[in-house]
Amino acid sequence: MDQARHTSTYVGRFAPSPTGDLHFGSLVAAVASFLQARHAKGRWLIRIDDIDPPREVPGSAIAILRDLDRLGFKSDGQVLYQSTRTEAYRSAVENLLRQEQAYWCGCTRKDLPASGVYPGTCQNGLATGKSPRAVRLRVDSAIIEFTDLIQGNIRENLETTTGDFVIQRADGLPAYQLAVVIDDAFQGITDVMRGADLLNSTARQIHLQHCLELKSPSYAHIPLAMHGDGKKLGKRYGSDPVASVPPVEALFLALKFLGQLPPQGMELEQLWAWAIEHWQAASILRSA
Repeated sequence: MDQARHTSTYVGRFAPSPTGDLHFGSLVAAVASFLQARHAKGRWLIRIDDIDPPREVPGSAIAILRDLDRLGFKSDGQVLYQSTRTEAYRSAVENLLRQEQAYWCGCTRKDLPASGVYPGTCQNGLATGKSPRAVRLRVDSAIIEFTDLIQGNIRENLETTTGDFVIQRADGLPAYQLAVVIDDAFQGITDVMRGADLLNSTARQIHLQHCLELKSPSYAHIPLAMHGDGKKLGKRYGSDPVASVPPVEALFLALKFLGQLPPQGMELEQLWAWAIEHWQAASILRSA
């Protein structure tokens, strides 16, 4: 597929974690984010979110990139690996601690209430008998509101849904919320289109952007591909269409899932060209 000419300031991205092969749910997110960028005559980038070594599968990143290439995706820049960005994360945490927007916490998961909402135990200093483990960001009484392109108006009171949340884990690794915010800003991402399983992370990310004085991108959360048993279709399932069907059929299935109506009988490049020209984000349903 030929590279598109970029005439807008739109910058989108696809950021898989290297925890297994590319599965259909990830393919759907890749297709949606790619077509949204191409339709806007913007740029589309690939980032490998490899900040959690215990969960990573050796060779997974290479396999994902190989599958994306086989399916016809083309990034408009060099692939960014989060594992090369540790200094940026460390610097952000230090700044937030210095400004007292974040603090050291000595609590373990066993210390959390059943609701999972952090009660602020170490908010004013480490509790008796606790030693510093993770770093949490203060949410105070932050109420986050945003309009999701697909899910509509969202309003969340972080104090009641999550409480102060972790931005640096007890093992010293950056939390997902921190890394994604730092790198979206670093790459100049203007629009994030991803799976609805990350919708409940968005308010925390927007709050973190506010704390770091970073501009928030626009968000769109597409429905999840589900198995008949109601579980999210993921890397652990053997019924993965990406691994079991030819590229043109995988793309055809992803387009149909996204509410598009592609004609049959096209070659891969023809199908991509049709998809870019006829892309309608408004056709995506809120839920699968």
